[in-house]
Amino acid sequence: MPKRGQLRVLLGAAPGVGKTFTMLEEGRRLLGNGKDVVVGVVETHGRAATAAMTAGIPAVPRTRIEHRGVTLEEMDLRSVLDRRPEIALVDELAHTNAPGSKNDKRWQDVEALLAAGIDVISTLNIQHIESLNDVVEQITGVPQRETVPDSFLRGAEQIEVVDLAPQALRDRLSGGFVYPAERIDAALSNYFRLGNLTALRELALIWLADEVDQALKGYREDHGIDSTWEARERVVVALTGGPEGETLLRRGARIAARSAGGELIAVHITSQDGLRTANPATLAEQRALVEQLNGTYHQVIGDDVPTALVEFARSVNATQLVLGASRRGRVTAAFTGPGIGATVVRESGDIDVHMVNHPASDRRGVGLPPLTGALTRERRLLGLAIAVLGGPALIGVLTLFRSEDSITTDVLSFQLLVVVVALVGGLWPALFAAVLSGLTLDFLFIEPLYTIHIHEPHHLLALLLYVVIASLVSVVVDRAARTMRAARRAAAESELIQTIAGSVLRGDNAVQALVDRTREAFRLPGVRVLRGEEILVRSGEPVPDGRRTGIPIADGTTLELHGPDLAASERRLLAVVTAQLAAALEHQDLARTAQQIEPIAASDRVRGALLSALSHDLRRPLAAAVAAVGGLRAAGRDLSAAETGELLDTADESLAALSALVTDLLDVSRLHAGALTIADLPTDPAEAIAPALDELRLGPTEITLDLGHGDALAHADPVLLQRVLVNLLANAHRHSPAATPVHLGTSAFRDRLEIRVVDRGPGIPLEQRDAVFLPFQRLGDTDNATGLGLGLALSRGFVEAMHGTLTPEDTPGGGLTMVVSLPAIPRQEPQ
Repeated sequence: MPKRGQLRVLLGAAPGVGKTFTMLEEGRRLLGNGKDVVVGVVETHGRAATAAMTAGIPAVPRTRIEHRGVTLEEMDLRSVLDRRPEIALVDELAHTNAPGSKNDKRWQDVEALLAAGIDVISTLNIQHIESLNDVVEQITGVPQRETVPDSFLRGAEQIEVVDLAPQALRDRLSGGFVYPAERIDAALSNYFRLGNLTALRELALIWLADEVDQALKGYREDHGIDSTWEARERVVVALTGGPEGETLLRRGARIAARSAGGELIAVHITSQDGLRTANPATLAEQRALVEQLNGTYHQVIGDDVPTALVEFARSVNATQLVLGASRRGRVTAAFTGPGIGATVVRESGDIDVHMVNHPASDRRGVGLPPLTGALTRERRLLGLAIAVLGGPALIGVLTLFRSEDSITTDVLSFQLLVVVVALVGGLWPALFAAVLSGLTLDFLFIEPLYTIHIHEPHHLLALLLYVVIASLVSVVVDRAARTMRAARRAAAESELIQTIAGSVLRGDNAVQALVDRTREAFRLPGVRVLRGEEILVRSGEPVPDGRRTGIPIADGTTLELHGPDLAASERRLLAVVTAQLAAALEHQDLARTAQQIEPIAASDRVRGALLSALSHDLRRPLAAAVAAVGGLRAAGRDLSAAETGELLDTADESLAALSALVTDLLDVSRLHAGALTIADLPTDPAEAIAPALDELRLGPTEITLDLGHGDALAHADPVLLQRVLVNLLANAHRHSPAATPVHLGTSAFRDRLEIRVVDRGPGIPLEQRDAVFLPFQRLGDTDNATGLGLGLALSRGFVEAMHGTLTPEDTPGGGLTMVVSLPAIPRQEPQ
């Protein structure tokens, strides 16, 4: 039995990236190295560069298959097998063979070649992978009927991505290197949109990265490697089912996002007895959040949570572990030993551990630090403990080295103890240590021993010096602590003011942000802003009336604080908050007034333009009609038949132009007044295109058609759609060079139907494209015969009234393309 051949697949994100060219290029290289290479089948799709690459490579002639009167060419599998080359080049792995072939799919032909010991180089687009079929359809809106099973593809020895940047691919398409000219415009606006290509490219790279990851995992298992290889970031977030889970997940997602291809993995450890302490509803919400963040959720059983967590992290080759900070108090931690976080840090080895703080880990809140109390209670207790425990320890040490000459050392040692207690605990622990040290010296180290008897004045002076030194050191320590607390307070106030100022500058949510920050800063249960009896914004929960404080802001608006009264030092900062609230509320009122005034200003601008048009643009056709009718009346029977006919034609044309101008003016007024009536009907664009061409009298030499929307219909008003097309076609025809036809094409893409009017004129600069849709804007076109400059304004208004869009785009090769996009519906079959 021959050794199985090896499969090499060139994977692309979309057609045209150069897979076939690369395959042929590799075939020529292998042929030059003395390998026996043949072309099994290559699809050139009319591309000259691709066809040129086949020259010099031996090819097996294709077999011809007759199907329903049509001759189809397929790869001759039997001939390739008989030829038995070392390497076969087989294009388009997902291709469906013609009926009557040995196999239904080309990948099955490739399987036969591999089984015969022939190596195969093939090509495939990402949309043809079976497991990605639904994802690609969601991205592009195009279902793929030709797919290759993942199991077959993953059996390939080598898979390479042939990559090309999305914009470069679009440039290739525009240059005619992928599709013929008549298909370029529709392809660029449908499947080959920049967003589609970017998503498909990312999908191809991620799929290949996952394939490489599986290969790496297999290698590590085969070689017994359990240490972390940081090929890419894998962030494991430990969930307890507590409220901190959302914070941890979002932090983990940010860590994963900072590295290309980072992976987010969430895990919850449950005990082996199946009893849960977590809230199932909270876990379900966090699991949904994991999916939104493109991560995976896992549940692991294990009694020893730290060990189970670390083992899971190693099993997925994690590089980062994210845990929440402990919610245990210090007393609890002292009696129960190190928590889960400390144990995980100790056992994690080469896995980085992030301990993330969260609101549940600190019940003290995020308010401003108080100004009262220079030293904390903990520091005073610690100083007292040093005095109580340090004294006996010092006595034991001094007793061991006691001599007649050691009294100076004894005194200085107890003095040092007093200073240390003063530095740590402040005044009262220091005074306690000073008195206790003086009495201890007198009782144990000064003759007569074991008595407290101050019979010498200098002994009393020494005790007083102990107390004075302790007091001075304590004052310095207390002052330093107060200075530090004041600095922290000032920094917190500065941060609060900076946040307040930023909230005001950000605009719409400034008032809510100010109220939220006020409640947090002053540790209040609730804060709200009232205007009369109306609640404008609120934060937190209200408390009974007896604990409410109202602070006037401006014009009947009040800031209401729920909770205990604020200290005088805090009211100074509250004045700053109140001033910013007043500014933010005034900003909101001004913005609301501006929104109310804008439609009035727009109506005034339109009214002024209408008056200008009535005084200028309507005068020409009106004057011509009056002159023609006046000439007929004055000359009477003296005019010849030809002269009479000419005057009548002038009057008729002028009155028709006048009627069209008045109609456009009325339509603009109706659009601005919101009084335009739209008939929403299933409409075939062809039914509006034909009468539009008749109205403009455009012949085959002046316009080309490409109706590619198939059976799709649009939600549209047929009459308004015809008027839109008349305006767009007239503009395109007027700006196109002589003897250059206008192109009109249609296409259906997902739930949209598009009509594209393409000209080869000078186009419109990007910065002026919005201006062309404004009424009475002709962008330098001073020919009064072209109308009032309402055509594009009306066209966009009509299209938007039909829930569509009208957008200008550059025409590949020069010119302007106007794209009408309407909601599409399937054609209803007759019953």
